[in-house]
Amino acid sequence: MSDSTVPKPNLRQQTESTRPLNTAQTIYSGKRTNFVDFATITGAMLAFGALFVAVILEGGELKSLIHLPAAILVFGGTLGAGVMSFRTSTLQQIPALLKRIFAEQRRDVGEVVHLIARFADKARRSGLLSLEGDVKALDEPVLKQGLFLVMDGSDPETIRDILSTDLHYQELRFRSEESIFTTLGGFAPTLGIIGTVMGLIHMLAQLNDPGKMGPLISGAFIATLYGVTSANLVFLPIAHKLRAIAAEEILLQEVMIEGVLAIQAGNSPRVVEERLNSYISPRLRDMALHQRGGGTR
Repeated sequence: MSDSTVPKPNLRQQTESTRPLNTAQTIYSGKRTNFVDFATITGAMLAFGALFVAVILEGGELKSLIHLPAAILVFGGTLGAGVMSFRTSTLQQIPALLKRIFAEQRRDVGEVVHLIARFADKARRSGLLSLEGDVKALDEPVLKQGLFLVMDGSDPETIRDILSTDLHYQELRFRSEESIFTTLGGFAPTLGIIGTVMGLIHMLAQLNDPGKMGPLISGAFIATLYGVTSANLVFLPIAHKLRAIAAEEILLQEVMIEGVLAIQAGNSPRVVEERLNSYISPRLRDMALHQRGGGTR
């Protein structure tokens, strides 16, 4: 029989190739776990608690901090300036962003590394197409897209270019989301100063009635308090939290991209895991190893 008549092996016909990884052995299934971020709640309680306790210790009353005109000017003005600054489609993301800082989706980078190493092991033993069933069950778009590109036979440069482009625009979206609250944190103190200036102007107009000067001065400075407090205890902390969450997501996606390329290159599970572990801090690496009771062999 000539070479031209010899049928080429079809990876899809391998009996082991379409068998998914044993779910009992797969520690990370690619699913995202929702959890309440108590750090956000605890931080907000501590910040505002410290403010209220300080007022009480100074002999003041909490009701003295309530001033409706200042609240309307600062919060209404900040909201209006924010609405003017962004497109409607961007502002519609605010509820989802607030949900993200209170009910975050946790993915353990160490377990993702372990999963990729398991995929590398199966790909070396049974071929790249053996991963098809496992990849379909993943809930990680970047990892799923990358592995499907590998199974389709795309070259490494094309895969890296596609995934890196997606990562770049994902990072731009994260920055846009963060900028909403950073911008509000910049407007709020300015509106507070405007409120203070307006209050002082009103106070100067009442110089002929010294009895009214005290409440007017107090109301004027409450506007500054509202602006500075809302910026530094609400808007800017939210922006920093979103930035931290985005940094973790970007790191995770970078790990996935490198893992996909390592699988395509045919690296051993040990090499893949050691290569990707360089993205993880030694403490988290040791915790993930301890939870598994050992490393990938």
